[in-house]
Amino acid sequence: MTPHPATNRRDPTPWQIAELPGSSDRAAAEAYCRDVAARHYENFTVATQLVPPRLRQHLANVYAFARWSDDLADEADSPQAAAEALAAWRGELDACFAGRPGHPIFIALAETVRSAGLTIEPFADLLDAFTEDSRFDASGVGPRYQTRADLVGYCRRSADPVGRIVLALEGCRAADLVAMSDAICTGLQLVNFWQDIRRDRLAGRVYLPREDMGRHEVEESMLDEPRAVPEVVSLLRDEVEWARECFTRGEPLVGLAPVSLRPAIRMFLGGGRAVADAIERAGYDTLAFRPTVGRTRKLLLAGRAWLGVQFATLVGQR
Repeated sequence: MTPHPATNRRDPTPWQIAELPGSSDRAAAEAYCRDVAARHYENFTVATQLVPPRLRQHLANVYAFARWSDDLADEADSPQAAAEALAAWRGELDACFAGRPGHPIFIALAETVRSAGLTIEPFADLLDAFTEDSRFDASGVGPRYQTRADLVGYCRRSADPVGRIVLALEGCRAADLVAMSDAICTGLQLVNFWQDIRRDRLAGRVYLPREDMGRHEVEESMLDEPRAVPEVVSLLRDEVEWARECFTRGEPLVGLAPVSLRPAIRMFLGGGRAVADAIERAGYDTLAFRPTVGRTRKLLLAGRAWLGVQFATLVGQR
């Protein structure tokens, strides 16, 4: 099967984007993290304009860690090489939390950890998720999770930790708000899965739950077709609705999170819903092409997020 245009193209890795600093200077390490975040992820630049300047470097440090970790898993020459690289990276993480950061990303991240009082758990959870992917890759498993609950368990390690870290940057650890953040992050991970079914399939990965596939009579081989057959369309319609339900559960966080984070949360929530809408407009056929949200739409979402929170703040002050 020949990959259709742009489906299997990967973004450049952090080590391809910029040369690592050759010293242990924190300023250079932080500049490297900013460079990776700004050049690797367009939404990062938009989102950071929605938070106070005092948080922007911390977000860059966290993003650089997550991006580097993900690419160690996805860009290695083999699953075994990925597992070895992730194990070494976990050693770097342990050293960082022990006060001995070595890699420039951890030199920058150490200041974030110190100033916000972060714990190692969400960072370790991310590495556990990427290691889990490498194990599945090594075993040649296609559909990886039996139930939706199983896939949510993966999302709790692969996506939710980022939201938890961001909330913790502002000292927010309330269980109910963390649960709302988890719902949004899981929803974002799900819509990313559903828009990337072709690309994941080409990489030997299927994140559709087996039970859902069975309920819609979808065979794994159907994911190799150039277009989605009716059974796959029906399945994707249900999966997108599931993601939307996650967004609905997390939406109250926009009005309850620390004020400094609300515009960014609103933007990411709107962006996730926009991806879901794009998949729907494509007739739920993400085998034929990958639906995306354009830059203009992203900027509009960011503007609406900022204005919406400003208005709510003014009303609350009356």
